[in-house]
Amino acid sequence: MTEVRVRIAPSPSGNLHIGTARTALFNYLFAKKNNGKFVLRIEDTDADRTSQEYIDNIFDSLKALGLNWDEGPDVGGPYGPYTQSERFDIYPKYVQKLLDSGYAYECYCTPEELEAEKAEATKNKKPYVYSKKCLNLSEEEKAKLRAEGKKPAIRFNIAKAQKDFHENSILRFDDLVKGELHMDTSLLGDFVIMKSNGAPTYNFAVVIDDMLMKISHVIRGEDHISNTFKQILIFEALGAEVPRFGHLGMILAPDRSKLSKRHGATAVSEFVEKGYLTDALINFVALLGWSPSDGKEIKTVDEIAKDFRINEISSSNSIFEYDKLNWMNSHYIKMLSIDELKERLKPYLTKYNLNELTDAQYTRMVEITFEPLTLLSDITDAVPYFFGQDVEYDEKARETLESEISQDVLKTFVEQSADWEWSEEALHEKLEAFRGFYKEKGIKPKVTMWAIRAAVTGRLCGADMTAILAILGKEKVIKRINSAIKQTV
Repeated sequence: MTEVRVRIAPSPSGNLHIGTARTALFNYLFAKKNNGKFVLRIEDTDADRTSQEYIDNIFDSLKALGLNWDEGPDVGGPYGPYTQSERFDIYPKYVQKLLDSGYAYECYCTPEELEAEKAEATKNKKPYVYSKKCLNLSEEEKAKLRAEGKKPAIRFNIAKAQKDFHENSILRFDDLVKGELHMDTSLLGDFVIMKSNGAPTYNFAVVIDDMLMKISHVIRGEDHISNTFKQILIFEALGAEVPRFGHLGMILAPDRSKLSKRHGATAVSEFVEKGYLTDALINFVALLGWSPSDGKEIKTVDEIAKDFRINEISSSNSIFEYDKLNWMNSHYIKMLSIDELKERLKPYLTKYNLNELTDAQYTRMVEITFEPLTLLSDITDAVPYFFGQDVEYDEKARETLESEISQDVLKTFVEQSADWEWSEEALHEKLEAFRGFYKEKGIKPKVTMWAIRAAVTGRLCGADMTAILAILGKEKVIKRINSAIKQTV
């Protein structure tokens, strides 16, 4: 049985997109399920758009998601190099093979001539197909054109390939995801496989790379379907084994438009920066078009791989539901240990001086504030009142502090707390008694606590008040309450 070998071949013209990450994941899962190899190849032939920053981002993002490759630019392998720009000396040999066998020919048409052909097709309301005017040039005609300084592009001879390998112009293949797909290849036109400057085109280079790297299955987005028909013909013309192809539906935004930055983060690194856990992200992405057999949605990559069945991937487009991702991320945050959570939250607390808190205080702060977090970054706005001497009031807190009841509560709190023991356990008992004191006066307990919370934290909702008071310490709490009294008297 042929070894299963799959690849992900991103172009480093931007940060790793979440859609490319899903393609990488499904390739990884397919390889893992079938004891195969997962290959990373960088397709960097577009020099103007390629940058090392984007290459590094692809590496870092895939590693962060746990999608470690068996062969690639950094780890090597038996079929390198794995960076396309380092493979340019490989392609001419195979172009020549196609020329010698009649499956390719030189094309000397100028851009102006090709534009004229396209304009004529448009005028006649017909789809444009190259006229093949260079197919039967004689050697003398080619020599004359070369003497004039013209350099030919190389075109693939579709009609010959179709005639030699298929009964008619209809090319069919069995897609791993979508079932049988077919196309009338006469509508493709003889496409360029090598430009006049000697650079291979995408459809040619990818075939040579997949052939030499012994890729057995090509799993990618459905936007590549039209390319697949061209690539199958090239594989056949080279006498190479044609890989099995599987095309994934697109990922759409909740409004069913193309997922873009206006909907939120689209690159893996952007999701991570916003505070999404990579375990949650990869779990969520796995469910875009695929469902676990047991209906259980929270799964590790290893669990997903064991259950993965490529033929059960939906052929339809998938909706990227940010609400579901947020729910899943919140679930994963709750699964972290406090020690791990403390480390994960630190990048989002850089605007504060963590040295103000002892490790025990920081631990307690995390314990009482992590429950509502949807993103790790939510911690930034959840904890400002734990730092600094003073506190900023939001509008509701300011309104609360202006009431006579609140002012009375704050003054009484300062008086009664003067001799309180300032431990969390002791504060819990004292606050219970304090609420009871005001309840006897007809003041609801929540109104009593709103006054204290507003003065100490600058807001009316948040973490457990007893724990907050214990973490802040008596001196800071009393200072803030006195400040609140002074500002409204």
